[in-house]
Amino acid sequence: MTGDTAASLGFYRDLLGLEVKGESENYGTEQEHLNSVFGARLRITALRAERGPGIELLEYLAPRDGRPIPPDERANDVAHWQTRLVGRDGSAAGSLAKARATFVSPGAVALRGRELGFTHGFLVRDPDGHVLQIVEAR
Repeated sequence: MTGDTAASLGFYRDLLGLEVKGESENYGTEQEHLNSVFGARLRITALRAERGPGIELLEYLAPRDGRPIPPDERANDVAHWQTRLVGRDGSAAGSLAKARATFVSPGAVALRGRELGFTHGFLVRDPDGHVLQIVEAR
């Protein structure tokens, strides 16, 4: 979920380089039943990298009474969720720091146990407080 599609696009598209692949506004009985939210009207924006799964930004245009992520949410909270993005050039941490993104980790850190092929990584919050784990592959 996002509270502001424009702010999220500034993060995911402009800073991380994902491309907008589709946009729609969904509403009606089917959407209300899908979300279990009466009167649901959503702006949906699909983003993709060159390969792999994409990210959908869901902004509730109605109703607008959703609760934000608690500002003190931490990685060991039951409600915590993070999405992993894999980069290859290691430039994301610098770009995000320059844009004053909120880091959870103290910048990029070396990762032990490289069985998955990741050498460095960091955790950062998007404009709505969702946590992204961004890792660098060998």
